[in-house]
Amino acid sequence: MSLTSSLASALSGLTAASRSIDVVSANVSNAMTEGYAKREIQLASDTVGGNGAGVKVVGITRLVNERALADQREASANSANAGTQADAWLRIETAIGFPTENGSLSDRIDDLEAALISATSRPEETIRLEGAVSAAVALADSINSIADEIADVRMDADADIANMVKETNTMLQQVETLNWQIFKMGNSGQDTAALMDERQAIVDSLSKIIPVRQVDRDGAQIALFTSGGATLIDGPAAELSFTPHSIITPNMTIESGVLSGLELNGEPLSINSTYGSIEGGRLAAAFEVRDSIGPEAQAAIDAIARNLIERFQDSSLDPSISSSGTGLFTDNDAVFVSSDEVGIANSIQVNSLVDPDNGGDVWRLRDGIGETVAGEVGDSSLLAALADRLSETTAPASGPSVGLSRSISGLASDFLSSADASYRYQEDALAFHTARSDALAYELAEDSVDTDDEMQKLLMIETVYAANARVIDTIDQLMQQILEL
Repeated sequence: MSLTSSLASALSGLTAASRSIDVVSANVSNAMTEGYAKREIQLASDTVGGNGAGVKVVGITRLVNERALADQREASANSANAGTQADAWLRIETAIGFPTENGSLSDRIDDLEAALISATSRPEETIRLEGAVSAAVALADSINSIADEIADVRMDADADIANMVKETNTMLQQVETLNWQIFKMGNSGQDTAALMDERQAIVDSLSKIIPVRQVDRDGAQIALFTSGGATLIDGPAAELSFTPHSIITPNMTIESGVLSGLELNGEPLSINSTYGSIEGGRLAAAFEVRDSIGPEAQAAIDAIARNLIERFQDSSLDPSISSSGTGLFTDNDAVFVSSDEVGIANSIQVNSLVDPDNGGDVWRLRDGIGETVAGEVGDSSLLAALADRLSETTAPASGPSVGLSRSISGLASDFLSSADASYRYQEDALAFHTARSDALAYELAEDSVDTDDEMQKLLMIETVYAANARVIDTIDQLMQQILEL
């Protein structure tokens, strides 16, 4: 080997060592950076005319466990999905309240029953009649509040959908831009690892909203598809569209066409189904909350409100109501008809004829809703009948407990139990998917930067650098000796 070729080999070694130091330094400095993928330098022997000419840098490789990354994205999406649904059920459960809590639905029912029994014992005392009317108003208000909270849950979900659609469109545009930049820089021989890290972080965030499957394309570009097969990006980015509503009433549904669905490039996407295009993730969960969980809870509280009204809207219980048609509880002071059940929980109220705050007289609770003059103050028969009717078990005409014999308290208990069971189910799912996501994150971390290992590499690189530098120094001395001859 000539001195010239030896010098060239040593110089190539110094260049490779210098690049290796840059890679190790980048790894160490980004050891705690989320989404950073460990880099490794790829070296190969260099030859000139069939003779060894040192070493050359082939490229910089990002080390990513693609299988673990895909599984971790799926687990994170499922975790976000379960968490969103659990939060919705928790809000509904909190609005209902547990029987031991003051102001809960069951507590209001118990208060009304106790107030009616108290008024029965002393029907001549106006204060006891007022207490019974106040308890009835509080019960109606409690049902209204639960219905209002359900509406808020649905409206919040609708607003979240709009925000997530906007975020998704932004992220898809970013991936499209990064794909093009990576393609161009890669063709010109530039390092694209940092751009690929940025793209991976964006896809990680996107997958929590919509679970995606990543497919590699030429030039280190990627395509993204939903679990249901819809194309989000494969070249140009797709665009999602959605129309939010500022107010959602109980009768507004996606099936009726009143509420907006989701469109991809102007075409409707299937949602809320086992094989829906956006199955899993926060976006699907938000649709589930708005279109399934909310209406399910609304139907349950409507059934309770209907049963409560119909219990007292009965001339066999109070013969005087035949003239007015309304009992103790009404549909906005009107007679309730079964065709108006949807949303009845929002409009149930105490009959204004007995409510002093609405110009009524409390003695009608004792003497009859439809009576025009007060009767015998000592007659407690109607009050006793009202108390018995409240606790009487009947088969509700609608709702999740239809066909079962239940008191009003029993219906409230069924509603609470159903909401709590749904919440617990989603909480268990959340715990499972979160644990799986954490385990997969740990597996990914095993392939991330190990600073101790990087320091050992640095020592080896320094040794290689020093050896090549010594070769150059030796060649320099030899050249000096040759020139002195």
